[in-house]
Amino acid sequence: YLYDFATLNINSGSWLTYYNKMEHFTDGVQKFDSLISDIENAKHFVHLEYYIFRGDELGKRIIDALANKAAEGVEVRVLYDYMGNRTLPKNFFKRLTDAGGQAAAFPVPPFLRINCRNHRKIAVIDGVVGYVGGFNIGMEYLGMVKRFGFWRDTHVRFEGEVVAQLHIRFLMDWNYSSNDRIEKNSYYFPKYKCKEYLPAQIVCSGPDTQWRNVKNSYFKMINEAEKTILIETPYFSPDDGILEALRVAALSDIDVRIIIPAHPDHPFVYWASMSYLGELLEAGVKCYQYETGFIHSKTVYIDGIVATVGTANMDIRSFGLNFEVNAFIYDPKTVRMLEEDFYNDLKECTEITKEWYYARSRSFRFKEALSRLVSPML
Repeated sequence: YLYDFATLNINSGSWLTYYNKMEHFTDGVQKFDSLISDIENAKHFVHLEYYIFRGDELGKRIIDALANKAAEGVEVRVLYDYMGNRTLPKNFFKRLTDAGGQAAAFPVPPFLRINCRNHRKIAVIDGVVGYVGGFNIGMEYLGMVKRFGFWRDTHVRFEGEVVAQLHIRFLMDWNYSSNDRIEKNSYYFPKYKCKEYLPAQIVCSGPDTQWRNVKNSYFKMINEAEKTILIETPYFSPDDGILEALRVAALSDIDVRIIIPAHPDHPFVYWASMSYLGELLEAGVKCYQYETGFIHSKTVYIDGIVATVGTANMDIRSFGLNFEVNAFIYDPKTVRMLEEDFYNDLKECTEITKEWYYARSRSFRFKEALSRLVSPML
C-alpha cells in the first residue's frame, strides 16, 4: 500500500521519507504552547508561514517570542498572506523587525489577489522541527472567541526527514515574496537522524503547480479505499470528480463518513455543502454536523492505513485557487491513532439523515440552490 499511495505524489515532485516522528494536536492551546516552546528553544532560525495572523493576544504573544529570539541573534522570518491579513495593523510586526527579524506578505499578481491566497500554515525551527495543519494564529483558534466557541482542528508536529520538505516549501514562498532571497545550503538543512519509522510526504499545490496535487491525492485515496473513508472538512464543495468518486465508493459498500460544522463561519458555504451532501446521502454516504463549537480540521483517513492532515479543504477553492500544503502519513499505527479523533468527534455530532434533509424548508432549499451556483467562488 505504501508505494501504491505514495507514487502519485512522487511523480508530482514530492519525495517519500521514512524516518520521522510525529505529534498531533486537536486543541489550539496545546498546539501553540508547543510551538512557542520550540521558538523559545531555537538556536539558529525560526521560519513561520501563516494564512492568518491576528493582532490579538495570541498574535502578540507569538510576536513577543519571535522578537526575543531575533534580539538574541536568531534568524526570524514571518510570511503572511496579503489578503488574509488585510486588516492587520501596519505596525504589527514592528516589534519583530526592530529586533532584527523580518516579515513579508505573500503577494500574487494584482488581478488575482482577491481569489488566490496563500492558505498554508508552516513552521520550521532550526530545520529540525516542522509544523503543518489547520490552525492559524488568533484567539479564535484557542476557542476564546464567543462566536465560534470550542475550536476543533488538527495540526501535526514533525521531527525527522520530512521537515526538509516543509522547509523547502517555506523557502520557495519566501523567495517569491521577499527581496531578501535565501540560497539553499546545508545551514538550513542540518543532518538529523530520527530512529522512528514513520513514512510521510509533504504535498503542495496551487496556481503555480502543473498538477492539482492535493486534489489528485484525495481522488487517489478515495478510489483506492476498500473499507473506510473518513473525512473532516469545514467546507465541502467538491468538484465533479471527487463527488462521483465518493458516490461510487458508497455504492460499493465502502463506509464513507463526512463531518462538517453545524455552526459554520460562512453561511453560504454551509448551504452549498448541504447541496452536495444531499446527493451523497442518496448513495449511502453517512453525513454529520459537528455541534460542539466549530470544526476546522482538514483530514482524510483511508482504511486505517493512510492519512492526510493539512491546510486543504475538500472544496474547489483549495483544489485550484489556493496555495495549500498537506502531510501524507503511511503508518497504520499512527493513522489508527488519528482515526480515534474522528470517532470521538462523531460523539459530538448530529447525523444528517435523509428524513431531516428531505424535510428542510423552502427557504433552506432556495439558499442551498443559490449557494451551489456560486460554490466555485466561495
